[in-house]
Amino acid sequence: MTDRESSATTRQRIADVLRSNPATASELSTTVGVPASSVYGHLQHVARSIHSDDDEQFLVAPPECRNCGFSAFDDPVNYPSRCPECRSEGIEEAVFKIE
Repeated sequence: MTDRESSATTRQRIADVLRSNPATASELSTTVGVPASSVYGHLQHVARSIHSDDDEQFLVAPPECRNCGFSAFDDPVNYPSRCPECRSEGIEEAVFKIE
């Protein structure tokens, strides 16, 4: 672990991971070492801080239903429990990236 990684906040570590590779909340949870349930809250803050910086963009490939392909969820920085169209619980996680 580098000095930057050991002194960085969770949100800084998440942003650093997303700058190098796209990732889902589950992957971020494993990489950064925080519970998956808290990753979405951190992502919302990271998105706001990146949004104010003109040099970078916080990008989201929204979650998608495995059954019918629905991807127009209200809040892409959240994990839906089921599809509003077909009620399937098979939802692919959103993928996040900073570029």
